[in-house]
Amino acid sequence: MSNARQVVFIAGEGIGPEVMAEVRRVLDRLVADERLAIETREALYGAEAWRRTGRTVPEATAAALESADAILFGATGGPDYDALPAEARRQGNLLRIRKRLDLFANLRPIVALPALAEASSLKNRVLAGVDFIVLRELSGGLYFGEPRGIETLPGGERRGVNTHVYTSGEIRRIARFGFELARTRSGRLCSVDKANVMEAGQLWREEVAALHAAEFADVELTHMLVDNCAMQIVRAPGQFDVLLTDNMFGDILSDAAAMAAGSLGMLPSASLGPRRADGRRAALYEPVHGAAPDIAGRDIANPLGAILSLALALRLTLDAPDTAARLERAVAAALATGVRTRDIMQQGGTPVGTRGMGDAVLRALEGA
Repeated sequence: MSNARQVVFIAGEGIGPEVMAEVRRVLDRLVADERLAIETREALYGAEAWRRTGRTVPEATAAALESADAILFGATGGPDYDALPAEARRQGNLLRIRKRLDLFANLRPIVALPALAEASSLKNRVLAGVDFIVLRELSGGLYFGEPRGIETLPGGERRGVNTHVYTSGEIRRIARFGFELARTRSGRLCSVDKANVMEAGQLWREEVAALHAAEFADVELTHMLVDNCAMQIVRAPGQFDVLLTDNMFGDILSDAAAMAAGSLGMLPSASLGPRRADGRRAALYEPVHGAAPDIAGRDIANPLGAILSLALALRLTLDAPDTAARLERAVAAALATGVRTRDIMQQGGTPVGTRGMGDAVLRALEGA
């Protein structure tokens, strides 16, 4: 299998190991069923890596991150990670990994599955036909801008500083990705900013509009202020197809949009780098939900966001779109049987734990 695609599993902290165990079971089944040319390995990261090696990102893991076709990531953060020395946390910070691999495009699909209509806080009529993508610029903006930090002023008062900064090149790169993505869907893109009060937002709007006029006039472009967008996501999410956002706005808006999908535990994501000369690109796939340390180790976490992240990897990196579609059908079929983890429980549902939901997906794969 010299031409096999290389997939690296990183479990991380919190509920990461639990949900990734289910992803591993599902991928192993798909590889066996369809004889996929995929090789998998696990890499140490975070608090567990520190305990074993004294580094949050050991050299072997750093090499794996650089060489992998796809990285399947669980979660990071929580008490174990927070207890590490400050320098260790900085070295293994997920933001640094994103920056190192130049993962500039973060895709967060929002799909309202009919089986989860009652799990959502939104009305059924609002959920009809909801299927859009939050495209978040991931390597710039407020999370990376300088200067940043906490300082003590001469009078003793403390001040925290973060800098919201974008260059025209960074904006155009993510906007081009968004326009090309919109061309594969319904041809509509809504760019989100705060151009009425932020200079970086003004530049964002100007650069997106200029690129649209120059190269993507066939795509329908609209602009929306982020505060209005937050309201529109819960008022009428079906109006959106591709939502183009900066780093911070995408982080916040996608969590709000999770209620259209029924739960944050349902959301997958893909973080992609630029195409290299050989056509490959760095790619990291992870559920949106985070480490959730309060429920870690209790077999109640929803693994579907992580499993659907695997579907994204199959489609976008591993050249297996039919397998991705099969897996997505299996998730929908499993939910249609009424099995539910706690976060998506509804009246009449059958309660299951993390592994139980994985079992349900594996059963559904037999007929998908």
